[in-house]
Amino acid sequence: MSWQTEFLLVFGGFAALMLAGFWVPFAIGVSALVFLYAVGGWASFNALGLVSWTSTNSFTLTSIPMFILMAEVMLQSGLSHRLYVGLSRTFRLLPGGLFQVNVAACAAFAAISGSSVATAAAIGTVALPQLAQRNYDRKMSAGSLAAGGTLGILIPPSIAMIIYGTFTETSIAKLFMAGMLPGILLALFYMILIGLRVMVNPALAPKEVETLGAGQLFATIRELAPLLLLIGSVLGSIYAGIATPTEAAAVGSCIAIVFALIWGELPVRLFRRAVQNTIRISGTIMFIVVTAYMLSYAVGISGLGKNMSQWIIGLDLGRTGFLLSLIVLYSILGSLMDSIGMIVITVPLIFPALVAYGVDPVWFGVLLVLLIELGQITPPFGINLFVIRGIWRDSTLEEVTLGSIPFYGCMFLMIGLLFLLPGLALWLPSGMGR
Repeated sequence: MSWQTEFLLVFGGFAALMLAGFWVPFAIGVSALVFLYAVGGWASFNALGLVSWTSTNSFTLTSIPMFILMAEVMLQSGLSHRLYVGLSRTFRLLPGGLFQVNVAACAAFAAISGSSVATAAAIGTVALPQLAQRNYDRKMSAGSLAAGGTLGILIPPSIAMIIYGTFTETSIAKLFMAGMLPGILLALFYMILIGLRVMVNPALAPKEVETLGAGQLFATIRELAPLLLLIGSVLGSIYAGIATPTEAAAVGSCIAIVFALIWGELPVRLFRRAVQNTIRISGTIMFIVVTAYMLSYAVGISGLGKNMSQWIIGLDLGRTGFLLSLIVLYSILGSLMDSIGMIVITVPLIFPALVAYGVDPVWFGVLLVLLIELGQITPPFGINLFVIRGIWRDSTLEEVTLGSIPFYGCMFLMIGLLFLLPGLALWLPSGMGR
């Protein structure tokens, strides 16, 4: 069987199952089993038990439920509401008012959530009623939250980066630090875009005329203190080399619970809900990881990844041409599947070619996450669009989509800067040890 036939068997089967409405892990798992049988017969199934065990027996992956629990505790206890209120006292004085607060709050919550969906949902739930009450433009309200939510997987911690690092054996700590500057810059680009649009068309947002007095400044610091301390303890310990991402996630979860008891409200009922949500989300992610490792094993024993890599290099695209083709590929895939599905399906196939072209895996991890972010606000299946639409019941998907489109330019600008200035992603990791 030629590698082209193998490729069509894997991706043709996966695409057909997805279009038929199969859940992502089932689509991946069935494709893996069919491909395994095609290349090795029944004997190839003998190793599936070991593959399944190996895929989940990972110290690194245990950080995922810890980061999810940390975000869930902040959300259920009401601390995410305090975050929005605290930031609104200062950022709403900028051109764009609460639009600017949306982006700033998403960027801040991203530093504890690791998930775009969680970020968009947490901030959107708090922000949308206020935006509607003050007659902010509906499209831009939805767009600023959908686009702001994408920062959840770029600003560390990032579940997408944990999955990518696990599959490519890349340092999770370095990936986290690599996403820091691009994440902050992208948030800044969003805010500049909002400011320019509101200055050109003041009708988009009412002008906030309140001033920030000493009392309000103290109240702002008090509202933001729990989040700043949590971010500092988690990310600071990772960068300083004091703790691994998994250890930092565990400590961060404990600190979040303590802060929720002191500054928020966390009765047993809400804590139980946070734990239940953590189990449900973590179970979904781990199910995808198991099936993805099955597919990766099938690709490995068939030699598909190696053959594809040799074919790509033989096209003589060059490093830049190859990366540009990946940008086109991921821009299309992003509108069809979720972030983790994109990573686990494509990375095992393209990574050998990345190594052959000498592409830094840390730098590419940031580029990949940026492209995934773009997909999360791209119709028809951009997940953040549906999250905001689900929260804002009287909105339409068209409104949310049209409001998100202007932010595409910021993402492509960040991608271009990443090509021109790779140090944006590699500077912070270079200061870390091995």
